[in-house]
Amino acid sequence: MTCSLLCTAFIFLLTTFSRASALSSDDDSSKPFMQCLTSKMMSKLIYSPNNSSYTPILQISINNLRFMTSDTPKPLLIVTPIDESQIQTIIFCSKKFGMHIRIRSGGHDFEGQSYVAQVPFVLLDMTNLRSITVNMTNKTAWVESGATIGELYCRISEESDTLGFPGGLWTNVGIGGFISGGGYGMMRRKYGLAADNVLDVRFINVNGTIHNRKTMGEDLFWAIRGGGGSSFGVIHSWKIKLVPVPKVVTVFRTVRTLEQNATDIFYRWQDVAPRFPKNLDLKCYVQSILSNASTREDGKTIKITFESLYLGPIDQLLILIRERFPELGLKTEDCSEISWIESGPFFSNHTVGTSPDIMLNRSALPKFNFKGKSDFARNIIPKDGIMGIWEMLFNVAPEAALLQFTPFGGRMNEISESAIPFPHRAGTLYMIYMGVFLDTDASQRLKWINSMHEYLTPYVSKNPRAAYVNYLDLDLGNNTYNERSSYVKASNWGRRYFKNNFRKLMQVKTVADPDNFFRHEQSIPTLS
Repeated sequence: MTCSLLCTAFIFLLTTFSRASALSSDDDSSKPFMQCLTSKMMSKLIYSPNNSSYTPILQISINNLRFMTSDTPKPLLIVTPIDESQIQTIIFCSKKFGMHIRIRSGGHDFEGQSYVAQVPFVLLDMTNLRSITVNMTNKTAWVESGATIGELYCRISEESDTLGFPGGLWTNVGIGGFISGGGYGMMRRKYGLAADNVLDVRFINVNGTIHNRKTMGEDLFWAIRGGGGSSFGVIHSWKIKLVPVPKVVTVFRTVRTLEQNATDIFYRWQDVAPRFPKNLDLKCYVQSILSNASTREDGKTIKITFESLYLGPIDQLLILIRERFPELGLKTEDCSEISWIESGPFFSNHTVGTSPDIMLNRSALPKFNFKGKSDFARNIIPKDGIMGIWEMLFNVAPEAALLQFTPFGGRMNEISESAIPFPHRAGTLYMIYMGVFLDTDASQRLKWINSMHEYLTPYVSKNPRAAYVNYLDLDLGNNTYNERSSYVKASNWGRRYFKNNFRKLMQVKTVADPDNFFRHEQSIPTLS
């Protein structure tokens, strides 16, 4: 349940001394808020901590186990609307009774900001809003924000084997947060980001008004495609442009270690991967592992996993790789020709041949306890710098940390930095994700990832040092809940995510939500 304004003092004490906030269902002060909700929506869509379904519903979309603890702040209520009118009701009642809202589509945000807050809050869970309608005539689709990437892929494939969408890798990620933060996948070099391919939207603003692109205006439509939709309102659904894909694509996943010349291969990868034709994406993952082939006393080596999607057949891919990247030593038997829809499970770390139906299972992918950070490289890291990265990885337990290098170039170079809020375009060679698993030795591993982040400073973007908003990182700074953030303070993180687009985002926010109702620790603040 939640509480009326009369119990503000009680809530303050409750959240100060017990982070796992929950009110009893028989608390008289909470009844007006519940009555407000139930007057226009079914009570079975509302879950209090006393409801047996509360915990399973809360936990099913917690994908970072760092926030699956007993002392993690919990919502006073979970509300699962089934239509736009019920979203309007949630906004109306929350404003009336001073309740804070968090909005969750897939729950993959790195810092848990879609389902965790340090103040009493209501969780608006979009899980029931997952309808997808494909229009083959116009080659478009309407997809509700609670649907997952995998559900979208499967629905498209039911209609066509030559259309797809440039979505993400982990197919249980929710569409709402994915697109509103930009959203990249294996076809970004061919078609750009997911947000680059949005045509229209259904959006509920702070006053409960339902808007589309025409009625909201181009500034707000610009802001929610890469600027974080939850800063501005609730996005019910997106109209997206479907893109052509060949009937046959080629994938491969191949490994190289230090003993197999991994350092030279990675050095060369930095130069060639961003300059490949748009039809080819070749990213890589780097870890330290234990190996019998290691020449080190501790038995450690570096493993680089190269993973690729080529929008075409094997023979064309092999010619391309052998001409431009012979150092990789790619062989025919490393590659598999499959359909585009079959590539979805492959890039969610399943084996070739896994049925695409697995993408409809939201529980099929593992969950981890982790901390992640991001960077963007605009220059090639020299070999001595690469060797330093390997040494950093040797300083943490084998397989406890992961670096992912994702090449840009292609279509990403052709789109203006100001076309949408996502600014990391021309000149960016690749994005770096660094993550560390916190299942053991958490404090030391957190120190390690900060050290790795510091080590990379000379080799990544500057003024500002860039980061990816869908890889939220509260180490960069945050809003104070009860204080208005200044442009200077918010720029500590805002300019790193959005560069020169940040001020425009604040201007749009000031018009769209002047009282800053939709907010979280790194939401877009209003201008003073």
